[in-house]
Amino acid sequence: MLDLTNKKIALLMGGPGSERKVSLKTAESVAEALRTKGANVVEIDVTGPDFEVPADTFIAMNLIHGTFGEDGQIQSILEQRGIRYTGAGVEGSRIAFDKTLSKQRFIAAGAPTPRSQTYLLDGSQPLEISLPLVVKPPREGSSVGVHICHHQAEFEAAIEDAKKFGKDTLIEDYVAGKELTVGILGDQVLPVIHIEPVEGFYDINNKYPWMSGTGKTNYHCPANLSPEVTKAVQDAALKAFRSCGTEVYGRVDVMLRDSDQAPFVLEINTIPGMTSSSLLPKAAKAVGIEFPDLCVRIIELSLAARP
Repeated sequence: MLDLTNKKIALLMGGPGSERKVSLKTAESVAEALRTKGANVVEIDVTGPDFEVPADTFIAMNLIHGTFGEDGQIQSILEQRGIRYTGAGVEGSRIAFDKTLSKQRFIAAGAPTPRSQTYLLDGSQPLEISLPLVVKPPREGSSVGVHICHHQAEFEAAIEDAKKFGKDTLIEDYVAGKELTVGILGDQVLPVIHIEPVEGFYDINNKYPWMSGTGKTNYHCPANLSPEVTKAVQDAALKAFRSCGTEVYGRVDVMLRDSDQAPFVLEINTIPGMTSSSLLPKAAKAVGIEFPDLCVRIIELSLAARP
C-alpha cells in the first residue's frame, strides 16, 4: 500500500452547490483518516474556481459533492493547472453527473434503467410517462429536488419545484421495490447495501439526519438477497459505471423491483459521501477494508488512472 508519510494532500471540500455541508463533513472524516496514515493534510474550503492549492501538493483529494465537484468543472481546472486529483476524470464526471446523458449511456450499454423522458417545464410537450412517476432534476445530487408522484396534484407541485433547477427535468417510471446501492472500487464490486428509510424514500433528510435533525434510515450490508439477484444487481451496476467512462471509484444506485426482482440502475455518484454514516465506507468495511485504507486505495487508483 502507498506510503503517505509526510506527503502533502490537499482536501478540496465544501463547494458552491447544495451539498456543501455534506462535503465539509466528508472532509472531516477523510482528514482524520489520512492523518493516521502520516499524511500532511491541508484542508481547502472551495467556494468557486479561484481556490489555491499549495505548489508542493502530492495529490488533491476531491471531496466536493454535486455541482462543481462531480460535474467535471473542478476536474478541468485541476488538469489545466497540472494538479493530480482523485476520482473520475473530466468527461466521466460530466456524463455521470448528468442523469439524462448517463441514462443514454446505460441504455446503449444494455444496463437496465427505468423508462424516462426529458420534460420541458413550459408544458410544450406531451407527458409520455404515466403515474406513478418520479420527477428529478437532471444535474443535482443527494436526491435534491426528487419527487415521487402518485397523484396529479403531486406531479403539478413537483413540476413547479423543478423550475428552480432549470428549464427541463427528468421524468422516470416509478419502480416499486427495494432501494439498493453498489460501491465500486477500481475493478472491485463491493457488497450490495439495502437502504431502508423508516419513512418515505431515501431523500436528503433520510441520508443525512445529522444535518436536518429529521429522518432515519436502516442499512443492511450485505443486502439479504439471493446469490443470483446479488450478481444481477452487481453486474448491472458495474455495466452502468463503465458505460459512462467513470474511473477509480463510485457508488451506483439501483432499484430492485418487487414484482420480479429485476434491477434498474438510477444513477452514478462519482464523489460518494465519506462520512461516518456513508455507504461506500460501510460496503468497504464489509470486505475488510478499513476507512483509512479505503482513502489510500482511492489515491492509489487515481494515480494509476492518470499517472
